[in-house]
Amino acid sequence: MLYLSGDEAADRLLTNDPLALLLGMVLDQQIPLERAFKAPLDLQARLGGQLEVEAIASMDPEELASAFGAKPALHRFPKSMAGRVQEVCTVIVDSYGGDAAAIWTTATDGEELLSNLKALPGFGEQKARIFTALLGKQLGVRPAGWEDAAAPFGEPGTFRSVADIDSPEASTKVRQYKQQVKAEARSRASTPG
Repeated sequence: MLYLSGDEAADRLLTNDPLALLLGMVLDQQIPLERAFKAPLDLQARLGGQLEVEAIASMDPEELASAFGAKPALHRFPKSMAGRVQEVCTVIVDSYGGDAAAIWTTATDGEELLSNLKALPGFGEQKARIFTALLGKQLGVRPAGWEDAAAPFGEPGTFRSVADIDSPEASTKVRQYKQQVKAEARSRASTPG
């Protein structure tokens, strides 16, 4: 089971529903990762208990934005992230027949998997590599070359990203690693030179 949200029901949904996991990754920016990965469960509840890719893709954008913005908001930028989620769902419907998992199950190798992910709205190079690592490390999605496609996030025994969170303790280690990287970046930026 995945341990990304700190909420058992949300983590179960992330583990069992590829769309939920993908949407959690979409939302994982500028908010705490636990909140991002709990948001799919909250969205499911706000959409009448269903998290269906076709329904989200075809939903009135204002209605979806309202679902995102209801208190507590699903993201600090509810309207723009509702739009991003809808764009991702539209790509899944149009390019993968509505099957979110097909993004990775149809990839013949790590490079194709990375390319599939980078083609999604909101997935830049780093996010696509992190998600590739998450799929490989925690869900056993390991097409040939996945480690290179996920680099450096696919390295075993590291705590760089959500790909490494397999327990509450690992979540703490990932947070500490990110704080250390930020502190080092601030130190370099303030050093004359």
